[in-house]
Amino acid sequence: MPSDIARMKDVEALSEAEAAADHAALAAEITENDIRYHQEDAPVISDADYDALRRRLYAIEARFPGLKSAVSAAVGAAPSAKFGKVRHVVPMLSLDNAFADQDVIDFVERAKRFLRIDPATPVPFTAEPKIDGLSLSLRYVNGRLETAATRGDGFEGENVTANVRTIDEIPNTLPKGVPEIVEIRGECYMAHSDFEALNARMLEENGKVFANPRNAAAGSLRQLDPKITASRPLRYFAYAWGEMSALPSSTQLGMVEAFSGWGLPTNPRMVLCQAVDEALAFYHGLEEDRSRLGYDIDGVVYKVNDLALQNRLGFVSRSPRWAIAHKFAAQQAFTILNGIDIQVGRTGALTPVAKLEPITVGGVVVSNATLHNEDYIKGIGGDGQPIRDGVDIRVGDTVVVQRAGDVIPQIVSVLLEKRPADSVPYEFPTICPACGSHAVREEGEAVRRCTGGLICPAQAVERIRHFVSRNAFDIEGLGEKQVQAFYEWGLITQPADIFTLEQRDERSLQKLKNREGWGDTSARNLFAAINERRRIAVNRFVYALGIRHVGETNAKRLMRHYASVEALEEAARAAIAPGEAFPKGNEAWAEMVDIEGIGAVVAEAVVDFFGEPHNVEALRRLLAEVKPEPLEAAKTESPVAGKTVVFTGSLERMTRDEAKAMAERLGAKVSGSVSKKTDLVVAGPGAGSKLKVAAENNIEVIDEDGWFKLVGAD
Repeated sequence: MPSDIARMKDVEALSEAEAAADHAALAAEITENDIRYHQEDAPVISDADYDALRRRLYAIEARFPGLKSAVSAAVGAAPSAKFGKVRHVVPMLSLDNAFADQDVIDFVERAKRFLRIDPATPVPFTAEPKIDGLSLSLRYVNGRLETAATRGDGFEGENVTANVRTIDEIPNTLPKGVPEIVEIRGECYMAHSDFEALNARMLEENGKVFANPRNAAAGSLRQLDPKITASRPLRYFAYAWGEMSALPSSTQLGMVEAFSGWGLPTNPRMVLCQAVDEALAFYHGLEEDRSRLGYDIDGVVYKVNDLALQNRLGFVSRSPRWAIAHKFAAQQAFTILNGIDIQVGRTGALTPVAKLEPITVGGVVVSNATLHNEDYIKGIGGDGQPIRDGVDIRVGDTVVVQRAGDVIPQIVSVLLEKRPADSVPYEFPTICPACGSHAVREEGEAVRRCTGGLICPAQAVERIRHFVSRNAFDIEGLGEKQVQAFYEWGLITQPADIFTLEQRDERSLQKLKNREGWGDTSARNLFAAINERRRIAVNRFVYALGIRHVGETNAKRLMRHYASVEALEEAARAAIAPGEAFPKGNEAWAEMVDIEGIGAVVAEAVVDFFGEPHNVEALRRLLAEVKPEPLEAAKTESPVAGKTVVFTGSLERMTRDEAKAMAERLGAKVSGSVSKKTDLVVAGPGAGSKLKVAAENNIEVIDEDGWFKLVGAD
């Protein structure tokens, strides 16, 4: 496993300092793998390992809420710049995963506890195959297909309407009598027989052969020419919905049956289960029948059938409480390890990737596998104890590779009896292969990192790509290839160079329009696109800086609090005691840590960023060219919008989770402790010391009935 999670210290046994260090390492590893999977299309760990990282991250955050960061709420990836954007009115979030029967049992028990339902009372669930395809949303207005979009990052997707109109199974119109607005969500996929026929045709035409049906479906749907999509045998299963002006049913099963009645394809294997035993029996039966379905699935999805209960359960972080995906077990095969490549990520992490003799694992041809880190190669776990019985991994070994629902597998064991006599232990490099700088491994970390910083092309290019990405500056015409070219030409080495490009081009004898791949029109269009971004929302500006642990959510949290980049920088500098490298718990530091959702790890990353002179110098150059604009004030008429609320004592009309969810929907901030910044305390029976603190600070205190009356929900 990455960082050898299985052998790490139990979360319940961690001290706060240990938890912060562990959380920071996990967040960095998750971010690194998100980039590799979503931005680089080159994942290096398995689906199961990625989920293991997230499960430990969530467990730490549950025990230490102050460590929460944007990483735990991240979903999907930004939409491709090749397509127009579609904003999802209702976000398309992901599902939590279960890998064992007990995980499903625990999921049902958690739902019942949250709803305060007797454990013996049945809560019906739907169970359906989890299609291994591409999420696709279809928006109908007055019965006509208006837009079709991919999931993207969950909030914005790619506009693929023209391509979707070519898919025979998706109707362009719905029958009379459907609601005015209907947004159907489902999965675009390719059947096994169609996939095989497509690859055979591609071979004949000397075209690209796809690795698996999911890649074929995704690649076909994302064609710039709809005629190409029309020539590909794409299919669709509808199973969920987004924005609906009216609901045709009060149950999950009823909704899907309505979709079928409207002419949309739905999965005939979907069933309603009254108890967990029924759901698990369906799962194991489908697992045995998997190879005969004719299309790829990687598990079963369970959903609470009653929509009223779904509404009460709501969402947590990046997924709903009322649904879970039960993944199938990993699949294994044997092959030869031909070599080990070292890839350098945006944070400078050196990640070893196994180059395998191509092998089919679970119907998918794979040639790469994750090796996690240098200790994993040596057969050493994160706690220093042996893994794989202490057997190391060497080039030339016959290895067992395991796939858990994705293309890139992991090496789980070595067949020592087949090891070549002349094999030698692998020496992990101490020099960065991208720039030649020294690569060091800090104490307590499993990852070795390049010290080259901005001179390392692997890091510099990725930092600029992040800066111009869709959710940052979103500069049209500066895609991945263009950023790489500009860096290699020496035209852009840091963000500020983007905004001086036109001025320097005017002075240069070698004009951009004369370079390969560029002309007069494309150069003028790029300069115009850059100039359009000289004014940008301040939260996007902060996100674009690439500060560790500061994603979109945390950037917005920081700017809601500090309002400007200058104020954030001043606070970060003030948080460092004179002559010291780390925060010393002064007032500025305490203020930053106290921001809802920020915590010590994020605050330290911010302080570290502004404490680096080269970062400040680069920021000064950037601010000379760009004007960050303040965030708009939150628009809501709620009487508690913008206020900090604390719930304490035993609530009788709602659970604590329901109370928090209600307050946040109304625009309030919910805190677990009372301080001078608290605006309102809602106290139930048994409230203790928090009432005393509220009284000392003259903070308003109301009971549960008063809360419902205040927010107009009585």
